[in-house]
Amino acid sequence: MVEFKHWLFPSASTLFTFLWIAVFASVFLWQKNEVGGYFVFQDGTSLRTMLPLLRPVSFNLTDFGGVGDGVTLNTKAFERAISEISKLRDKGGGQLNVPPGLWLTAPFNLTSHITLFLAQDAAILGIQDEKYWPLMPPLPSYGYGREHLGPRYSSLIHGQNLRDVVITGHNGTINGQGQTWWTKHLHKLLNHTRGPLVQLMWSSDIVISNITLRDSPFWTLHPYDCKNVTIKSVTILAPVYKAPNTDGIDPDSCEDMLIEDCYISVGDDAIAIKSGWDQYGIAYGKPSRNIVIRNLVVRSNVSAGISIGSEMSGGVSNVTIENILVWNSRRAIRIKTAPGRGGYVSQITYRNLTFNNVGVGIVIKTDYNQHPDGRYDPKALPILKDISFTNVRGEGVKVPVRIQGSEEIPVRNVTFHDMLVGITKQKKHIFQCAFVQGQVIGTIFPAPCGNFDQYNEQGKLVKHSSTFNVTDIDYEI
Repeated sequence: MVEFKHWLFPSASTLFTFLWIAVFASVFLWQKNEVGGYFVFQDGTSLRTMLPLLRPVSFNLTDFGGVGDGVTLNTKAFERAISEISKLRDKGGGQLNVPPGLWLTAPFNLTSHITLFLAQDAAILGIQDEKYWPLMPPLPSYGYGREHLGPRYSSLIHGQNLRDVVITGHNGTINGQGQTWWTKHLHKLLNHTRGPLVQLMWSSDIVISNITLRDSPFWTLHPYDCKNVTIKSVTILAPVYKAPNTDGIDPDSCEDMLIEDCYISVGDDAIAIKSGWDQYGIAYGKPSRNIVIRNLVVRSNVSAGISIGSEMSGGVSNVTIENILVWNSRRAIRIKTAPGRGGYVSQITYRNLTFNNVGVGIVIKTDYNQHPDGRYDPKALPILKDISFTNVRGEGVKVPVRIQGSEEIPVRNVTFHDMLVGITKQKKHIFQCAFVQGQVIGTIFPAPCGNFDQYNEQGKLVKHSSTFNVTDIDYEI
């Protein structure tokens, strides 16, 4: 954070104070949304937050032959410990303590009813030689490995069809040591898609908290088709350049999920909500929905702070994103899709967003034309609608808004309420629109494009839109 210098947040202590104020204020903001420990969405559905359970039995990794010297391979020690815990599922499971040290390992699988606890100064290190990383079938909603045909590499920490999984600690670290992977990928030396750092699939009742995840070979934390997931107080780090595709958290076809109180600075999207890719995602048919993301500080020099898509073919709905600071980033908030995706993005609520030194603040893009193969249906058009932005603030933003719908994929019912974004030297053509329809309410700066109906704070119509087809996109700005 030392390099983060701007008049809005001139020092680390000021940023810390800001975050505490935001947390304190958010208590009052959330009261209108939270009832009895549940987050209640606008459509009446609720999100139950998860709390980790205490285990009746605990083990240390050293009990199973683990050696934390950074050289000894500890895969067998992890496997033996987890096998022992798997025998206790009828008794409430067990906790595996990883003590201080450097614990080198190849990928290993978790079991149900487990708590993986990383002590302070404990670091699980992924071995860098890919021959130790097993291959897995491609994800069914993607059709094949995201980067190559055929199978993909496993994640370092993996789990399938599990229930009641906790990964936590005293801010211990899971380090993918991804530098070798990034170099080989950039030089086209890999034959299979890289694996995530942590991937849980077809699982439920998951808590991930109080740890640091860093230098993933590929996406960092990837819950896939999971339900009841809480991610809290997690730090995710990777170099902001030349660490390709190191997304922070990628909820993928997930339901009932809370992400809060995290710091993420990575080489791609800090968060990217997904639900499958083109015809494969349409056939799989599992949306991401009922997701709350709040109290985050994020950075992405390559992509965006918080994204939806571009792989969203199963649909994304009922998402609340609030109390977010995006700093020193290429883009802050982005929704991306294309013809062939199908699916929908709807009922998306953004509140209390702050942008600092950002190229483009809010982006909706409908021509992100990356496809798994040539068999997608170009007539499978996504639906984008019912998206709202309330209380948007910023400074040092080049283009505050760029909404690029198209004639075949219009963006409908977009609302801006209370927006004040300090811009760089360019004074015109900075609220850009194409094929978008919606409304702005109250004070909006910079002035919106003509596609929006304008209302005052009392809800009275001030000015009708000229036409939602107005096109005013300029990528040179």
